[in-house]
Amino acid sequence: MDKGLLKSEFERIGSRIEINNSRRRTRRRDLFSLDVVHDKDGELFSLRSRVTTIQHWRVLDSRPDMKHLLLGIQVHSFGFIDSYKYLCGRDERHWFVAAIPPHPSSQTVAEAMEALKPPVVLDAQFAAGIRPFERLRRRNAAYIRQGEWFFVPRPDDHYSQRQVRKDEPLSRGNGSKPHVVEEAVRFGGEVVFVSDAVPTGLTGRELADWCRVHPHRRVEWREMRRGAKVLVRGRVWHPDHETITLNGWHEVAMNRESEAPAMRHVVFLD
Repeated sequence: MDKGLLKSEFERIGSRIEINNSRRRTRRRDLFSLDVVHDKDGELFSLRSRVTTIQHWRVLDSRPDMKHLLLGIQVHSFGFIDSYKYLCGRDERHWFVAAIPPHPSSQTVAEAMEALKPPVVLDAQFAAGIRPFERLRRRNAAYIRQGEWFFVPRPDDHYSQRQVRKDEPLSRGNGSKPHVVEEAVRFGGEVVFVSDAVPTGLTGRELADWCRVHPHRRVEWREMRRGAKVLVRGRVWHPDHETITLNGWHEVAMNRESEAPAMRHVVFLD
C-alpha cells in the first residue's frame, strides 16, 4: 500500500497520518515508531521509520462507523521479516494506538479487540452469553471498560472498611497517567513503593538502595501492590475518558497490549 492509499484509509475513519522515512534513528532508537502527535489542526497519527526498514504496510480492516482500523506492518529486522498489528482508533475523547498480541485470527477490527481482552473478561462474556455485536461496546452485562482497564462485576463480594483504600490509582507504569478509583481492595502481589520519581515502583530493598543513592531528594512514596488482584467500586476517573460509576464490587483487569512484541514500537501513552 502506498502512502496516498494509507492516508486515505485514515481519512475514512476521520483521522490523519504523517509518514516520515529518514536515515536517522527514531527517538526510541527502534526500527520504527507509531505515535499519536499534535499539530495546528489537532491530533494525528505519526509513523516514523528508517529508510528501507518497513517492507510493507496495509490496512487489514477498517470500521469507519467505529472510527477504528487495523494496521499491519512488516519490517526488516536483523535479516528477518517481523509482522506487527496495531489497532488505531478513537476512544471517547482522543485517538489511540494499541499493539495487538500475536494471534493468527486477528484480521479484523473486531478480532483485534477480542485479542486484547484478558482471560477473565473472555470468561465473563462467555458466561453472560454476550452476542458478537455487544462485545464491541464499552459496557455490557459482562464488563465495563475505560481505556485499557476492564471491570468485571463481582456482586457477592463484601469487605470491611479497614480493607478499603480511597482514591486508589490504577497504573500500567511507563509514566502513563493513572486511572483513579473511588474505593479499592487489593489482595496478594508484591508490596512496592511508588512515587512520581519512580512510577513503576520499588520493593523495600530497592527503596533502601534508592534512598542511599539519593540521600537529599524529598520524595513522597505511596505503598501499593504489584501483580495484586484488585476489586473496585464507585467512580473511576481519568482526564482522557468519561468518568464511570461502578455499582458494587468489580474485578480489575488490564488489556493484553503489554504482551504484544509490537508494543515496543508504540510511543503513545495513555
